[in-house]
Amino acid sequence: MEAGTLRQILLITDGCSNQGEDPAAMAALARERGITVNVIGVVENDVIDEKGIKEIENIALSGGGVSQIVYAQQLSQTVQMVTQKAMTQTIQGVINRELKHILGESKKLEDLPPDTRGEVMEVVDELGETSKLEVLVLVDTSASMKHKLPTVKDSLLDLSLSMNARIGENRFSVFVFPGKKKDVEKLLEWTPELSALSKIFPKLTTGGITPTGPAIREALSYFNKKRSLRGLLSHDEQYYEDSM
Repeated sequence: MEAGTLRQILLITDGCSNQGEDPAAMAALARERGITVNVIGVVENDVIDEKGIKEIENIALSGGGVSQIVYAQQLSQTVQMVTQKAMTQTIQGVINRELKHILGESKKLEDLPPDTRGEVMEVVDELGETSKLEVLVLVDTSASMKHKLPTVKDSLLDLSLSMNARIGENRFSVFVFPGKKKDVEKLLEWTPELSALSKIFPKLTTGGITPTGPAIREALSYFNKKRSLRGLLSHDEQYYEDSM
């Protein structure tokens, strides 16, 4: 089975959106386009309300991704875990589709004999190591995130180190919301390394609004621009689509 490109949006936030489109609807649109949306809710001193938790869960559910509420000091390992879990979930979805095609609609991975199931899981692990990975990180820079941004920066640097230990190619991009002049601002172009954030993050300003929906929409547009350019140069690349 040929490895394709696994695409993820990783949203890091600590509260409710309060401007623009419904973020869950934007996440559903991302899912339709084969992009998984994962959400990490950052908690400090237990300050996150039920509405915020519900929104985080709904965005991830609509986007076919993973959601996790975490204390700021545990953010680093959570960012890596969510990224890895979403990769495995996406690949398993692709393999389940293949199994249905080969064995019939009623068959799933769990229905296979133990030995065969073990071999399939080896394929999942191998694809997790060799597939191309693109992660567009969306960082909430609303006022309440001000003291959490250094932790976010360190977590993303750790993610870069962890993911670059894989065999497959990695590309990361970072957007923040709200931006200085617009709802959403691109902080980092597609790159295999996140080390450039060390210089950028200390200069970030924080604002009061949380335009989560527009941020996800802008992220989708950035994926589309990149894919359109790539389509002009090559017509034979295979992409994974999330099936969750």
